[in-house]
Amino acid sequence: MTNRVRAAVLHEVGGVPEIREIELAPPAVGQVRIRLEATGVCHSDLSLANGRLKHAMPVVLGHECAGRVVETGVGVRELSVGDTVVLNWAPACRACWFCGHGEPYLCSNAERGWHRAHARLPDGTPVYPGLGVGGFAAETVVDEIACIKLPADIPLVEAALLGCAVLTGVGAVRNAAEVRPGESVVVFGLGGVGLSAVQGARIAGAGRIIAVDPSPEKAELARRLGATDALEPGPDVAKRVRALCDGRGADHAIECVGRADTIRSAWSSTRRGGHTTVVGLGAASDQLSFNALEIAHFARTLRGCMYGSSDPATDIPLLLAAYRAGVLDLRAMVTSEITLDEVGDAFTRLAAGTGARSVVCFAGGDQRSNVAGGDQRSNVDGGDQRGEVAGEAS
Repeated sequence: MTNRVRAAVLHEVGGVPEIREIELAPPAVGQVRIRLEATGVCHSDLSLANGRLKHAMPVVLGHECAGRVVETGVGVRELSVGDTVVLNWAPACRACWFCGHGEPYLCSNAERGWHRAHARLPDGTPVYPGLGVGGFAAETVVDEIACIKLPADIPLVEAALLGCAVLTGVGAVRNAAEVRPGESVVVFGLGGVGLSAVQGARIAGAGRIIAVDPSPEKAELARRLGATDALEPGPDVAKRVRALCDGRGADHAIECVGRADTIRSAWSSTRRGGHTTVVGLGAASDQLSFNALEIAHFARTLRGCMYGSSDPATDIPLLLAAYRAGVLDLRAMVTSEITLDEVGDAFTRLAAGTGARSVVCFAGGDQRSNVAGGDQRSNVDGGDQRGEVAGEAS
């Protein structure tokens, strides 16, 4: 087995990923080597590429992945060669204070794999795995605890989305906001996370589900996935949301953009006593302000949500159950299947806000699905399965 694989390597902030050959280190104690089959292009990858989030470089980005174990290191106990897995970019140590208090998504040691090189360029330069995963490559090496074993019959293109977008979006609704049947939800931003939040709201049995995004394409997709209404953003969007919610405002707002102005709009869209959950990762320089009166007067709750407040070890099986039951539609969210060479173009589309999820597919060369670019209608029909499915996936 050769240790040399093709990868999209980012050399500097603001640069364009270049297809290079890297040499992977062999699996160390407790590590496994994964042959990747699918990696989603996530907005966090773009944030790392443009410097909004800091990371050691050169780096192989990509963290929303599914693949197959091809080699195991000493001490690996739960995985075997041939197992299919989805990767977890923030694996919990199960030993720190946060893990001990039921918050593994805030694990103090979750980033330990981000800062160690996993490969080298031909000239010997160390290469780092993006968010500890390094998914824009034919293969990668990760800790065993970063892997969630999948049933053999789960399509890996769809399964890759479970590693970030779906865990984060559905988790924000279920774990952080704790949306209850009949409540109203407004979702700001319809990328992979936002569309997952729309589905999470439908699965939770929400009453009115309002999707906010400037893209008509995404708005239509959101309707197919469960949104009852779709709005374009604007200065009066909070007023329009309130009008759709009996003049009071939504019970819940889920912000999936990560901008101060969008967070303000989400906050203002909720009723008195409502809840705003911020999922989007914004810039440290983008300041958000509130006046001293409104906090107490409106009695709203504003909270952050990291990784859907989820524990992948327990939440991914729940999501798989919803997928098998036909109430969680993963295929509809894959709006393009691409090759590794097209990662740079996918970043451009992501920055422009077009499409829901581009997925890099590795096995069998180009391996474009016959649905990519064609009719990608969801098998969930708008509102037919709303409410009824609340008990099945919870």
